[in-house]
Amino acid sequence: MIRAVAASLAGAACLGAGVLVAGSERGEARDFGQLGQTFPVIEADLLSTIEARLQRAQATGEMDRVNAAFAKRVEAKVRRPVPVAGITPAEEPRAWDYDPSITLEREIRDHKGQVIAQAGQRINPLDFVSMRQSLVFVDGDDTAQVAWATRRFTELNAKIIFVNGSPIESMTARKRRFFFDQDGRLTAKFGIRHTPAVVSQTGSLLRVSETVLKPGAKS
Repeated sequence: MIRAVAASLAGAACLGAGVLVAGSERGEARDFGQLGQTFPVIEADLLSTIEARLQRAQATGEMDRVNAAFAKRVEAKVRRPVPVAGITPAEEPRAWDYDPSITLEREIRDHKGQVIAQAGQRINPLDFVSMRQSLVFVDGDDTAQVAWATRRFTELNAKIIFVNGSPIESMTARKRRFFFDQDGRLTAKFGIRHTPAVVSQTGSLLRVSETVLKPGAKS
């Protein structure tokens, strides 16, 4: 790209010189002499420059240090994701229903091309499949919330989802699988602002509840 631009500029310069020469032939030819010292235009190969810098970084160990620092940052983020903003311990019990129905933007056809759902039709997924596991949201750094959730729910009937803390460290300590609400997508979808919170199916709706934990409570 750089060489192409340089070539275009060089061509334009030659064309301009030609026009000036042609014009001077029509008028009076003049010798303006040499105005100053001239230097050849030297264009560095961009790819060669990048490659040379990478090789230098590799030789000096800078590349290894950058890779190690990057890997360390990624590992730290995996072990302890960014907490979901705005989530606090529940101080008052709260419960509401969430309708998971969606309105289709376009029609849906089966493998034979037959229309099975029209555009604009409202569909509730719970009319076709059941939610076998509840979703339990807790602050992973709050030992009372984690203890409450693990006592009340098994891995078969619920998924415990952290909004803060380290799922990996808790899995190692408790020998149980935990999840994390990345970017707060689930809590935002259900309107959850406090923990612990539970989402479970009730008929064709999802029941969302925030629970207040009393000090020393076991249930």
